[in-house]
Amino acid sequence: MYEHLNALPPLPGVGYKPQHFGDILQDAAPVGWLEIHAENYMGDGGRPLAQLRALSERFPVSVHGVGLSIGGEGRLDPDHLARLKHLVGWLNPASFSEHLAWSTHDSQFLNDLLPLPYTDATLARVADHVDEVQEVLGRRMLLENPSSYLAFAESTWPETEFLREIARRTGCGLLLDVNNVFVSATNLGYSPQGYIADYPLDLVGEIHLAGHDEDHDDHGQPLLIDSHGREVADPVWALLDLTLDRCGAKPLLIEWDNDVPEWDVLVAEARRAADALARVTA
Repeated sequence: MYEHLNALPPLPGVGYKPQHFGDILQDAAPVGWLEIHAENYMGDGGRPLAQLRALSERFPVSVHGVGLSIGGEGRLDPDHLARLKHLVGWLNPASFSEHLAWSTHDSQFLNDLLPLPYTDATLARVADHVDEVQEVLGRRMLLENPSSYLAFAESTWPETEFLREIARRTGCGLLLDVNNVFVSATNLGYSPQGYIADYPLDLVGEIHLAGHDEDHDDHGQPLLIDSHGREVADPVWALLDLTLDRCGAKPLLIEWDNDVPEWDVLVAEARRAADALARVTA
């Protein structure tokens, strides 16, 4: 069995941005941990790695990958995996996670996290890729549910069952992105509450929250975009409360990757996350 890689505390965390380095060192309350994107720290030396080393001495760190293309049809990039192994090796993060998505075709990187058809063939391929990642890293990973804008006619597995079966086959854990649930449910016309009821919450090692943008499709129907560029919407906070009522307190991340605000704005979101966690631990 792989090391059970989930040493994050059940507290609010935030995605680390270099412009917040000084603010974090001065006063990080109520933030209990930090997340980084792996691909930003795969180089050698320089200020980014020096700052990350300093932060890792004070905070648990979660490494979140966005470039492995776990759902891609081809093999995983061995060079990318090697760089990831080096990062995880010296940083020794409290958690590592990746997306249930694909982002490469042949040698091209598409800069998007694209959805998959949920079929037996896809299931076998994703499970093989998760096994390979865990074997290379020597530790357990978490797999995140995607935000979806379309459904595949050939899909034969509900997403919640697909994730449950990957975890059963590989021993990986799951990362539940509540905003992704709300975005996908709105776009595809199903109940986000029903999704949470079907989700294997016992396998969740981390929960994510983020902001989304509202738009409309060509037929005038609501279309939500997982933008990570604004505060978390009230319906997503409500869905989080439902989730926490079912699973208890979990490490809870505020993601804000675009139009990054001042530190006090991010802290306000973290305080709201702390309040949500306090309600289920009281």
